[in-house]
Amino acid sequence: MQTFTIVTVFPIEGIYFVPTWAAVILVLSIAISAVYWSLPWLLSLRGVEMRRRSLFGTMLIFESEDEDGTPVRLLNVDGTFQSASYISDDLWSELVCEYHRTMADAIDEMGRARSVLVIGGGGYSLPKYLITHTRRMRVTVVEIDPRITQVARERFFLDRVEQMAEGRIETVNGDGWKYLRECGRSFDVIVNDAFSGAKPLGALGNEEGAALIRAHLTERGMYLANVRTPLEGAKAKPLHDVQAAFEQVFGSVEVVPEHPEEPGTLANNVLIARV
Repeated sequence: MQTFTIVTVFPIEGIYFVPTWAAVILVLSIAISAVYWSLPWLLSLRGVEMRRRSLFGTMLIFESEDEDGTPVRLLNVDGTFQSASYISDDLWSELVCEYHRTMADAIDEMGRARSVLVIGGGGYSLPKYLITHTRRMRVTVVEIDPRITQVARERFFLDRVEQMAEGRIETVNGDGWKYLRECGRSFDVIVNDAFSGAKPLGALGNEEGAALIRAHLTERGMYLANVRTPLEGAKAKPLHDVQAAFEQVFGSVEVVPEHPEEPGTLANNVLIARV
């Protein structure tokens, strides 16, 4: 059987050459690399700042509006929204997200919280609010990615909070589980705002984690966790599991849903566990 090879001949100033597969792949690689490295510039034309150096993927920072048309700044990491902040001088320290407001209300109702540990900084929305709306509260924030903390300083007003806090805010770059096991401190409130994938609370979502958290709370302390799941259905299992685990250790446990009227919708539900 006779076989044929089809080639394309390209003339360059009187010289003819036949491209090989290696040459084709090289050209494609160069083209793809050019697009990749030009992405930050292309996105900047649309008002989006792109940063690649994150432990969890590409960071995108851009501005939009909330439901009322108020300007907000958003942080997206690897396709997931991590934080939102108002940007006007009169609203920059207020809370954009409903679940953060639920947490802030629960802390305010305690009336005596003086020390708060927040696991998962992101844009530092809740710590920013707590520092600017109280005079005596001290807030420790554990964020595993120092690059996220740097973005929070540069684009989400963490630098402004640190300047006005007079030492009442402490930032720690590390893993929340490890920090709790090694810190040797107790807090009035512990907030878990770190979540990802099918295990939204990681090691802090089971009975061992509940016992560890209880050991680092004061006598009448409270634990708040963002559990990003639906309320019903197979994907709601992490929420039911963590609620059952904490009921074994804490005096009272409740869940405040973000969208109670839409139980099948993925949402930021707040678990509240009180000693």
